[in-house]
Amino acid sequence: MSAPPPLQIREANAHLAAVHRRAAELEARLDAAERTVRTQAERLARYDQQLRAALDELGRTKDREIAALQEQLLTSEATVHSLQAAVHQRDKLIGQLQPRAELLQDICRRRSPLAGLLAALAEAERLGPLPASDPGHSLSGGPSPPLANSTGEEGDRDHFQPAVFGTTV
Repeated sequence: MSAPPPLQIREANAHLAAVHRRAAELEARLDAAERTVRTQAERLARYDQQLRAALDELGRTKDREIAALQEQLLTSEATVHSLQAAVHQRDKLIGQLQPRAELLQDICRRRSPLAGLLAALAEAERLGPLPASDPGHSLSGGPSPPLANSTGEEGDRDHFQPAVFGTTV
């Protein structure tokens, strides 16, 4: 075996030096890339941790709001039931008062005639009964039956009641 020529050795040494430099450069870039990846991984881990903490807090806030809304719903439902019961009671009361209201409206429509009748009865009461006189004689001089309440039965004329005016309304 013969030794390689010096030019070939120099070229091989230059090539080896270039490969060595390139390997060192690639190792430096690899180290830099690994540091960058590590830094990014650490940053992402911290960011993930922050997001998880925020998500956990958001979940707790949501649970508190749901609990508050459920309580509010229960209160509202109780209020609705109470109001429905009150409406039912009022409807029942209105049903009881409706006939009386109709009666009062009827009385109000008949108020004028009733007032006139009451005034006439009061005047009759003020005048009082006729002076006691011979029951067989009337004012016109002829016999007349005594004033009495009529029951509408003509055969029962022996049981007449004397007429008495009064306000019993």
